[in-house]
Amino acid sequence: MIEAKGLGVVFPNGTEALRDINVTIDDGEFVAVIGLSGAGKSTFLRTLNGLVRPTSGTVRVGGVEVNRLSGRSLAQFRRTVGFIFQQFNLVTRLTALDNVLHGRLGYLPTWRGILGLYSERDYELAAGYLDEVGLAGKEHVRVDNLSGGQQQRVAIARAMAQQPQLVLADEPMASLDPRLSDVILGLLKNYNEAHGVTVLVNIHVLELARRYARRVLAFNQGRLVFDGPTETLTDDLAAQIYAGSLEAL
Repeated sequence: MIEAKGLGVVFPNGTEALRDINVTIDDGEFVAVIGLSGAGKSTFLRTLNGLVRPTSGTVRVGGVEVNRLSGRSLAQFRRTVGFIFQQFNLVTRLTALDNVLHGRLGYLPTWRGILGLYSERDYELAAGYLDEVGLAGKEHVRVDNLSGGQQQRVAIARAMAQQPQLVLADEPMASLDPRLSDVILGLLKNYNEAHGVTVLVNIHVLELARRYARRVLAFNQGRLVFDGPTETLTDDLAAQIYAGSLEAL
C-alpha cells in the first residue's frame, strides 16, 4: 500500500522536516504515528497524499508514485485518500449531509460538482456513512450547531464517502475533549476492520496508540526512529524516542 524510500523534505526556510525515511506499510494496517510536536509526523502524512512534495526520495501509495503526480492526475489520486484534519475543515454554514457529500466531489464532472448535482447513490452513501459514525438523524443539522465531537465525526464520514484506499488522520482528537478520543479512534478502528482500509493516525497520547494500533512509527527531528509492533514499544523505548536518544532506522 505505502512505500517510502529515502524520503526527505526540506522547507524553503531550510527546515529539514523529514530525513531519509524508509518504510513499507501493507494493505489493511492500522498504524499509529507518534513523536513530539515538530518531529515530522504531519509532514510525513502530507507526503502520502501529495500535499507536501518530497525534496528527495520517492513515495508510492497503491503502486502510484505520488511525487510524480500533478494537475488532474494528482486530483484523481487524492480522491482515493481520505484526510482527516485536527480542525475538521468543514463548511460550517452547510448541513452535515452536505459536508459529507463533498467527499463525493472527486467522482463528479467539475460542472456537476459546482452545481451540487449529486446522484441518488451519492446521497445514499453520505447518509449511510453518517449513520456509521453515529449521526443518524443529524443529516440536515447545520454543522455550526453540532458539538466538536460531532463535527469530527462528520469529517470522518466525509472521508469514508470518498471510499478511499487509505485514510490519513492528523491528530484528529487534538481539538476535542480527551474523553472523546476513544470515540474517534474507535470509529477509525472499526472502519479499518470492517472495510480493510489502511489507516494511519498521528496520535499525541501514547496510551491511545498502544490501545488501538497494531504497529507504531515514531519520529524525532525528522527521522524515523522506531517501527514495530505496538507491544514492543516499552516505556523505556518511548522515553528514548521522546528524548531523541534513538538512532534513525
